[in-house]
Amino acid sequence: MKHGLDFGGPVFWGIIVIGIIAFGCGFVLVWVILRPIERFVERARQHPALSRAETDQGEKQNKSIDKLEQFSQVFEQLTDVLSHVDAREYFPEIVGDSRPLRGVLSQIIKVAPTDSTVLILGESGTGKEIIATAIYNNSLRKKKPFIKLNCVAIPEGLWESELFGHEKGSFTGATAKKAGKFELANGGSLFLDEIGDMPLETQGKILRALQEREFERVGGIRTIKVDVRFIAATNKDLSAMVKQGKFREDLYYRLDVFSLKIPSLKERKEDIPILLDHFLKDMKKDIEISPMVMQMLMSYSWPGNVRELKNTIERASVMCEDKTMENHHLPETLKKGFGANVSPSLNQSMSIDEQLAEIEKNMIMNALRQTNGVQVRAAEILKINQRGLWHRTKKYNIDVKEFKKTLKQ
Repeated sequence: MKHGLDFGGPVFWGIIVIGIIAFGCGFVLVWVILRPIERFVERARQHPALSRAETDQGEKQNKSIDKLEQFSQVFEQLTDVLSHVDAREYFPEIVGDSRPLRGVLSQIIKVAPTDSTVLILGESGTGKEIIATAIYNNSLRKKKPFIKLNCVAIPEGLWESELFGHEKGSFTGATAKKAGKFELANGGSLFLDEIGDMPLETQGKILRALQEREFERVGGIRTIKVDVRFIAATNKDLSAMVKQGKFREDLYYRLDVFSLKIPSLKERKEDIPILLDHFLKDMKKDIEISPMVMQMLMSYSWPGNVRELKNTIERASVMCEDKTMENHHLPETLKKGFGANVSPSLNQSMSIDEQLAEIEKNMIMNALRQTNGVQVRAAEILKINQRGLWHRTKKYNIDVKEFKKTLKQ
């Protein structure tokens, strides 16, 4: 009886063949698939659009990271850049480049081509009507009617007439037949703005129209069927209103098919400089904003959101007599709020610009210290994008590696 491997037998040659095939597959994987990807990644990392903090540090800080991790980082950055391109292409009317806003825009791209009901949630002044218009413009109904109804502006007693229309002589003053918003929107989209202000009695009637896609005009007996896509918006907490008995639960769940939460301006402060440029161009104002004013605008909480920012800049531009907007052009409420934030650390031996720069530098260093030099997380804490953080670290000669060394020690 023989023991061991027969070097001339079929088992031996089978192992040899399997080994050759495995080697060949590995060679194909590396040279046919991974090598082109590696070349693409190397070229992508040299592109200015991808010169963000983690990319610019390159191999110096990533030698310990394997190739797949490096590929993953660059592809993530490339996706980020492409999302900027998508935002500019699909939503030219929406101003902003922040990650929270682009998250909303990516959701719009998904829901707009459908007929799903959309509920837009957000504080007053965040641009809910602009978002609704963007949904319509990117929908399959964009060539059909887009009817808007502001629920705050409807007088008591005229709700049914506004929504469903009325027949001639159906009530005092009804001198002619009138089509309501539902009928006018047939085939297209109906936007119900500030729906949280709709009376309970009307909510029950609109629920039937939403569910059955049919209604009767005031004073009419004929049922009118419509094909309408519904978009609603509110700055109120509808779920809390349901618990308080101020909003119908069944209507709330009928509207809340696909909800969009619009970020407040304080959640996307990196968009403020872009918004300022946009507003000044619209006003045809050739005005520069001083560093101090920019810092004040970035520090303010903006309870009125984008609308308040626009009104503030419009007022300041009217008050501005020269080419530079200074702090005395801003309203007192904004200046007082900023003064309360910085007054404890004022240094009379430094100019205001030097002090503001010192404040910004300290904020960046504190964020890096908290995150042990991880710039992605530091940028999230500071509510700025990673490219902006990279520029600021270069501006203030902050050595990010020092914060990583602190962790190792």
